[in-house]
Amino acid sequence: MTHIFGRIVLSLHALLSLAALTHAAAGPDDGNWPSFRGPGASGVAEGHTTPTTWDVAKRENLRWKSPVPGLGHSSPVIWGDRIFLTAAIGERGTAELKVGLYGDIQPVDEDFPHKFIVLCLDKRTGAILWQQTAHEGVPKIKRHTKATHANPTAATDGEHVVAFFGSEGLYCYDMDGKLLWKKDFGVLDAGFYMVPQAQWGFGSSPVIFEGKVIVQCDVQRDSFLAAFDVRDGRELWRTPRDDVPTWSTPAAHRGPGRAQVIVNGMRHIGGYDLVSGKELWVLEGGGDIPVPTPVVARDLVYITNAHGAMAPIYAVRLSASDDVTPASEEHPGEHVAWWTSRKGNYMQTPLVYGDNLYMCMDNGVLTCLDARTGGQHFRKRLGSGQTGFTASGVAAEGKLYFTSEEGDVYVLKAGTAFEQLAVNPLGEVCMATPAISAGVLYFRTQGHLLAIGAEAK
Repeated sequence: MTHIFGRIVLSLHALLSLAALTHAAAGPDDGNWPSFRGPGASGVAEGHTTPTTWDVAKRENLRWKSPVPGLGHSSPVIWGDRIFLTAAIGERGTAELKVGLYGDIQPVDEDFPHKFIVLCLDKRTGAILWQQTAHEGVPKIKRHTKATHANPTAATDGEHVVAFFGSEGLYCYDMDGKLLWKKDFGVLDAGFYMVPQAQWGFGSSPVIFEGKVIVQCDVQRDSFLAAFDVRDGRELWRTPRDDVPTWSTPAAHRGPGRAQVIVNGMRHIGGYDLVSGKELWVLEGGGDIPVPTPVVARDLVYITNAHGAMAPIYAVRLSASDDVTPASEEHPGEHVAWWTSRKGNYMQTPLVYGDNLYMCMDNGVLTCLDARTGGQHFRKRLGSGQTGFTASGVAAEGKLYFTSEEGDVYVLKAGTAFEQLAVNPLGEVCMATPAISAGVLYFRTQGHLLAIGAEAK
């Protein structure tokens, strides 16, 4: 596997998979996809038939295709008939975006003003309903050649839309685009901790959960996890973190007896009390550039990363407390159901669907594991091995969707055997994870937003 981030030999895969929300068991698709990878960051939508094949050029199963200004890797989020996106528009026109498997860690030098915007589109037609400029100025931190200045995915609860631009601030709007409040956290440099001059921007997305906006800011200095009142931006708590810069989004979950915020990390994977921010449990031992979002399913939280000395997958019990760092794979301890040190993901958030855990690496190698035990069902490659994969997988109606950076969508039949159903090109670079709503897939490419679904009856 090639990595670009720290293992300077190998490739960064665009930076943004990023982000998560509360856990909810995959249920009927109500049409809302309120954050990165939808409800609970599960990436799953059921209850509607989704397409297996499409042809963008011939407009087969293409509902609409709308231009999106600027550059961004944030995913679309959906509430009702509205879609929300973020982007950054440089005053010098089209920005460079270099995809693929490569090892250049140097940032892009863009010492000129950008507009950091929030967009609202009509889900039925793709028309832009409103556009707000959250901030305008020269970016405070440079970006990687495969990243953008608008990596974090927005979040919505049906009343508020929260957009995070890292060093350019956190912004909360109402559903009609009125600014309600904003926060400036100063410079948030989430570049490689071993090569601080290699600035890469920021990638962690905000989460809205039970009236709180949760942000994870693991950066070069003064890292923290914090919660704010979604109504007015009032800070409810802020907990310092001692970890390397990360690109991971926190997950939030309420279970019997407690609600917690769960974070990825290298030195400090762990859970924090939702109300107070107090640490509940901690686990040390991960890759040194954590990106994937923790995913909750069946009373376990699945956490992975894959850069540096380790590429672990941990299946931690939601009842965990204190230090749960496993002694070994053979002796995981009472709080860890199972773990492995070598099969983890670098960029993509894992997908739990049915009884299986799907892990797609940035070079297209897809592994299917038993979610309960970690036992391997299959390990197969998507594509030729020369194409990068950054967008996280999603699932619906017995199908899995994995998108390459070149914009080819691999459709697989879910199950313990590898069965590829189709490969559908989008016609453009695609780094963002798609959204699913009422049987329609929404793909954000380098220059457009596409709605893919069978023709409405």
